[in-house]
Amino acid sequence: MSAPQDSHKDAVTGLHPLDVALCMTPLPDGSVQAQAPAAYWNMVGPYGGITAAQMLQAVLQHPALLGEPISITVNFAGPVEAGDLRIEAVPVRTNRSTQHWTVVMGQTNAQGEFLVSTTATVITAIRRATFSQDDVPHPAMPTPERCERFDTRGAMEWLQRYDMRVVQGAIPKTWDDSEHETLSQLWVRDEPARALDFAALAALCDVFFPRVWLRRARRVPAGTVGMTVYFHADAAQLARQGDRHLLAQASAQAFRNGYFDQTAQLWDAEGSLLATSHQIVYYKE
Repeated sequence: MSAPQDSHKDAVTGLHPLDVALCMTPLPDGSVQAQAPAAYWNMVGPYGGITAAQMLQAVLQHPALLGEPISITVNFAGPVEAGDLRIEAVPVRTNRSTQHWTVVMGQTNAQGEFLVSTTATVITAIRRATFSQDDVPHPAMPTPERCERFDTRGAMEWLQRYDMRVVQGAIPKTWDDSEHETLSQLWVRDEPARALDFAALAALCDVFFPRVWLRRARRVPAGTVGMTVYFHADAAQLARQGDRHLLAQASAQAFRNGYFDQTAQLWDAEGSLLATSHQIVYYKE
């Protein structure tokens, strides 16, 4: 399916492409309406990271919200088509300091049926000052200014939305079935530059190309089935990061029977861990 033709809508509205994707209109039934964002189009629909960001945004703008997000788990049940989306976020349990949400995204088809494309669970919480320490040190890396920017000319639309500077584990230049380590390390930020927030961070956790491509240097069809993001930073720490590059790292642990996993970490410019992510990804032989 080709991308819809309004991928430069941000030029009309004056908004950042991410903010266009996060625009939501409340509906009478308590759900919200959004758009499948052409500016973040992948091969057959929106890039999974932007779908996660939209699911999270539906919670963040809900009037019943308690605290800040500490995790989101997204299950990509089916394709997202071009056009209107309906997202329903429901706070299923609210405690003194934590809140648990279910989120459903779907679209109405030509027959008038509402089809669910994506489901999610979100946990928000009131954070309190406690003992705090990162046990996963950030890797030593040259500064973003010293790293070559990844050339996205002619690539899928969503890749135009990020400034990526790969230090290790770039996408293979030759698809020759050679074997490689699955570790990738890069600097990344929104393009154009945008101050970091939780929705942007959720999307950034999905910027890595499929690990199976790197492991085998073979471009097999692949797609994320489920993704979990754990947010270790609060809003104040994200605000201090501003629009600077994040340090991102991802690797796989196992490939078996059509599925592989991916674990990822994202640090801020000072080397503090902002988020960790885990995925299960389908691949086809």
